[in-house]
Amino acid sequence: MAIALPQSVKKIMQDKAYGHVITFNANGTPQVTMVWMDADGDEVLFNTADGRLKPKNLRRDPRIIIAVQDRNDPQSHLVFHGKATVTEAGADDHIDKMAKRFLGADKYPFRRPGEKAPDRTRQGRSHRRLRPQDATLDVTPGSGLAITHRRRGARHSL
Repeated sequence: MAIALPQSVKKIMQDKAYGHVITFNANGTPQVTMVWMDADGDEVLFNTADGRLKPKNLRRDPRIIIAVQDRNDPQSHLVFHGKATVTEAGADDHIDKMAKRFLGADKYPFRRPGEKAPDRTRQGRSHRRLRPQDATLDVTPGSGLAITHRRRGARHSL
């Protein structure tokens, strides 16, 4: 069952949030990449280019773990577990939005010529969206952050 993201979590995700995305290689070993993070409704998302290892792994095995540290409180972090979905619509605009947030640039400046969409006719970017099935939040006392998470059907407030 998917969980709802509290406003306090969305606030962290919509700031300059860096996440460590864990996908799984074909042999089962983890593949870890740091990415810019965002939230849209109750979904956690990041943007990547086709041709990279993350999309290849997620097409084969959609399981994903994302760890995000609160940049304003280094002792606090979020961990999301679930299955990723892929959407291409709006992905180019989204990476430009993220470039504005993280770099102060109007356009994402690091597009590579080899990053092509599956039809090989255009630059390929896509969103990876995660509707968390489980989440944990480790916070410093008094931080004001709260999340409800589910683990094996139990509901806990942190």
